[in-house]
Amino acid sequence: MEDQVEALVHRLVGRFFRRWPRPAPPPHLLRACRIVSHRGEHDNRGRIENTLAAFDAAADAGVWGLEMDVRWTRDLVPVVFHDPDTRRLFMAAAEIGRTPMDALRKKFPLIPSLGDVVDRYGGRRHLMMELKAEPYPAPDIQARRLKRLLRHLEPGTDFHLMGLHPGMFAMFAFLPPRAFLPIARIRIDPLSRMAAACGWGGITGHFLPMTRRRLTRHHELGQGVGTGFVDSRRCLYREAWRGVDWIFSNRAVKMQGVCVPRSEV
Repeated sequence: MEDQVEALVHRLVGRFFRRWPRPAPPPHLLRACRIVSHRGEHDNRGRIENTLAAFDAAADAGVWGLEMDVRWTRDLVPVVFHDPDTRRLFMAAAEIGRTPMDALRKKFPLIPSLGDVVDRYGGRRHLMMELKAEPYPAPDIQARRLKRLLRHLEPGTDFHLMGLHPGMFAMFAFLPPRAFLPIARIRIDPLSRMAAACGWGGITGHFLPMTRRRLTRHHELGQGVGTGFVDSRRCLYREAWRGVDWIFSNRAVKMQGVCVPRSEV
């Protein structure tokens, strides 16, 4: 119920800001926008979220970053998938955490492993990897496997680990604090204070409660701020004027086109 209410609020707020006139920022501000494609460029019909095809579409359009969700299979292979099971996207009942990787790949070949994604885009696009809250049956093994997958990438520069439950970050202590980004929901203050105290890379959350004062505070600490979901030109203008560091969007290709017109790519 909380997720549904939050989604409704986000849609209403998005419609409001879509209609609120905003002056266009100067070209240098728009070019500086770092757009992040939320689950890749998808419509969940011709192109499914969190798949290589969705990420290819965003990357090929010049989108700066790719956001994805990370879960673990029964044999502890990290895969890129949002839900705990496959019902919503594939109309077939299979729990990710109860299915071995080989069986998952055989039945749902569109679901990539995190290794597939890192091999394809690592160092070429910024990877924003959201760790989903779920049981970690062997945290030491899982941490070692993630460390091995990311060994060629620079934390905070090539990727960030994100989470709605930042207590999970402690399982990946091999990474420096700058690699972590908490995701705030409606109440940003507690996580904002925690990010400042822990020296994390910054904070992300919905654009409405991310006030200019809070932006300034994190910037003064040398931390970044990400906001979502910015899916309209006018909302993009607002975030560009405010100097937001990472702009998450479900229409990232369109937003990228606003920042850098196709004719200039």
